[in-house]
Amino acid sequence: MSKTTRDYNTISPSARSLLLMKGLTDIPYAREAAQLMMAPEPYIPDYSRTEPGFWARVVHFENRYHSIDQLLNGLPVKNILELSSGFSFRGLAVTRQQDVHYIDTDLPDLIVTKQRFTQALLENHPPLTGQLETLPLNALDEQQFSAVISRFAPGPVAVVNEGLLMYLDNQEKTALCNMIRGVLEKRGGYWITADVYIKRDRALEAFLPANDQLHNFFEQHHIHDNMFDSFEAAAAFFEEAGFVIDQEAQIDYTRLTAFDHLLKNTSPEILGRMRQGGRTQTTWRLKLP
Repeated sequence: MSKTTRDYNTISPSARSLLLMKGLTDIPYAREAAQLMMAPEPYIPDYSRTEPGFWARVVHFENRYHSIDQLLNGLPVKNILELSSGFSFRGLAVTRQQDVHYIDTDLPDLIVTKQRFTQALLENHPPLTGQLETLPLNALDEQQFSAVISRFAPGPVAVVNEGLLMYLDNQEKTALCNMIRGVLEKRGGYWITADVYIKRDRALEAFLPANDQLHNFFEQHHIHDNMFDSFEAAAAFFEEAGFVIDQEAQIDYTRLTAFDHLLKNTSPEILGRMRQGGRTQTTWRLKLP
């Protein structure tokens, strides 16, 4: 893989915004972590917001989180690596219940704070059933990637990620695919990615709040440009990279705590326009042919 001079730590500020948003949901540890983020000020979830675009976004990210759990549950895999996890505490939730080795990773600047949050969340709780490590990793650094994988015991690996591929251009996506394929060729396992985004109707951005910081951040990092042209194009990309689609996550709106807030704050006309925009994201479980 060719070396790059990109400063990937500039991606991390989006993780803070997403955490404060996820605190409005029942995603495990999101509310508690948001409180740690805001300390010493209190974190007070604001359910009084009325912007349809805001609640549509909360629904999206809540569903994206649960879609990975849906495809991870029941896999006969004891080794799990999460890439670019941000302030998601899936690893803590999983290892509390299951005897697995879960390595939770993100960029160095973020992971220091996350390690502190994880220790705080572990206080006054019974010991974990599994093993959790929270480690720094630039997912595009082949040497670092290999070193983290080597920490696992022999056996298949499940690699999971949400919120990574849209920050990468095609060359970087291909490099990541090559590293993950190499792991699965040696060990077996799966890659679960919630980053199958296609370029959307940008007219829907009119429903977002004015001067939306997260939207501005996405614009800065050319998120829309890095999305796939279509789901067919995404499938072709992963097939060319050596993967096949094993399963696709299904949306369960009854599972989403933010969905009622979206319905309450969205007129039938606006809801119809949102639905006309169609699906722009899905989560796939990939494996080798």
